[in-house]
Amino acid sequence: MTNRYENPLCTRYASDEMQFLFSADKKFTTWRKLWVALAESEKALGLPITEAQIDELKAFQDDINYDRAAYYEKKTRHDVMSHVHAYGEQCPLAKPIIHLGATSAYVGDNTDIIVMKEALVLVRKKIVNNLKALGEFAVSYKDMPTLGFTHFQPAQLTTVGKRATLWMMDLLIDFDEIDRLIDILMLRGVKGTTGTQASFLELFEGDHAKVVALDQEVIRRLHFNKSIPVSGQTYTRKVDSLVLNSLAGIAASLHKMTNDIRLLQHLKELEEPFEKDQIGSSAMAYKRNPMRSERISSLAKYVLTASQNSNLIVSTQWFERTLDDSANRRICIPECFLAVDAMLDICFNIASNFVVYPSVIHRRVMSELPFMATENIIMGAVKKGGDRQELHESLRVHSMEAAKGVKMDGKENDLMQRIAGDTLYNLTETELSQLMDPILYVGRAPEQVDEFMFEYITPILERFKEQMNLEVDLKV
Repeated sequence: MTNRYENPLCTRYASDEMQFLFSADKKFTTWRKLWVALAESEKALGLPITEAQIDELKAFQDDINYDRAAYYEKKTRHDVMSHVHAYGEQCPLAKPIIHLGATSAYVGDNTDIIVMKEALVLVRKKIVNNLKALGEFAVSYKDMPTLGFTHFQPAQLTTVGKRATLWMMDLLIDFDEIDRLIDILMLRGVKGTTGTQASFLELFEGDHAKVVALDQEVIRRLHFNKSIPVSGQTYTRKVDSLVLNSLAGIAASLHKMTNDIRLLQHLKELEEPFEKDQIGSSAMAYKRNPMRSERISSLAKYVLTASQNSNLIVSTQWFERTLDDSANRRICIPECFLAVDAMLDICFNIASNFVVYPSVIHRRVMSELPFMATENIIMGAVKKGGDRQELHESLRVHSMEAAKGVKMDGKENDLMQRIAGDTLYNLTETELSQLMDPILYVGRAPEQVDEFMFEYITPILERFKEQMNLEVDLKV
C-alpha cells in the first residue's frame, strides 16, 4: 500500500505488455531513437555530422539518466529540452547536433504515432484471440437450438452457436477497422515549428529536394511507409480521434456482448466462469454474479466517454497548434488503450470458459415451441384436408387460452394437448410430436455458423496463427 493514488487500470486490469507501451521507458527511448534517426538521416544527406557522434548517441539510446532529466525539467519547465540536455551530458561529442532543426513535436508527435501503432497491433492480436475462442464455442454449439429474443421477448429459435457469431460479427468489424488503421497510420515526420520545414530548408541551404529526402529517410528508418503530407506544428489531431473512435467501437461491441451474457446468466442458460473459491456476494453465499462481464461493461462505459476527448480536441485546436490538447492526451489516449486491453483479456477468459446448461435451454425452448410450431401445424392439417382459415382461427383461440394458463395460472403450456384433442386438425400425437423437434425451427443457423467461420474467421486465424498468444493472466 502507498499513500499516493495508483491508477486501477495499471494495478488491477491492463496487461504488462500494454502498460510497457505507455511507460516512461518506452516514451523516452523512442525519443532517443528519433534523435538517432534524425542525425543519421541528416548525415546521409550531407550535413557535417560524424560517425563518432552517431555511435555515441546509439550507445546511450536505452540508458536514460532520469535524474538529470528531472533536474533540467525543474529548471527549464520544458520536458523535451530537459531530455536534450540530459542526453547531451551523456553524449558530449554529439551534444551540438542533438535535435538539430527539430521542434518538440518531432519527438513528441512521432513517438505518439509509433506507440499507438504498436498498441493497435497488440489490440488486433487480442481481437484475433477472442475471435478464435468465440469461434470454437460457436462451432461446438452451432446445432443446439435455443430461444431467440427480440425486445427480450420470445421469438423464433436460433442456436447457441449462431448467437455467438453475432458477438463475433461486431468484433470482426472492429478487427477490420483496427487492421486498416495499422496500415494507414502515417508518421508526422520532420516538419519544423509550424509545419513549413523552414528550419530544415535553412540547414540544407535552400535545397528543397534534400528537405523532402530527409523526411522520407527518417520515416524509412522508423519503418513507416509515409509521413503526413502537411501539418502544423503537430499532426492533425484527427488521427487521435480515428484511433480512439476505433477503441470505442471495441468497447461498444464488448459491452453489447456482456449485456447478453449477463441476461443469459440470469436465465440460467449460460454462465461466465466461476472459480472454485470465488465469492459472489459478501452477504448472499449462494450467488454467482457475472463479475467479469460486469467489469467489461464498466470499463466499456469509461472508454465510450473518454474517447470523446479526441473529438473535442481536434475541433478546438487553433491554427498551427495550441497546447490545450497536451494534458488531455497524456491521460485519455493511454487510458483508453489500457481499458480496451483489459476488456479483451477478460473477454477471452470468458469466451474460453463458458458454462452452458443444455437442460435449461431445452426446457425454455419447449415451453415456447408450441406457439412457434403453429404454422407447421396448420400446413400439416391442411395436407389432411383441413381449411386453412378455420385452422388459423382455431389456433388463435387455443393459443390465447394456452398463454392465459401460463401467465395467469402458472400452468405448463398445453397448446399441443389442446390441438391433439381437437378433431378439426386430424393430427395424431405422433405427428404432432414430430412437429415439435426444435431443430426444425432453427432455419440455417448451423450452416450460417459454418459459412461465417469458413469465409471470414478462418482466413484471419490463418493469417495470424504465428502471432496468437492464447494465455491471459487476469490481474484480479
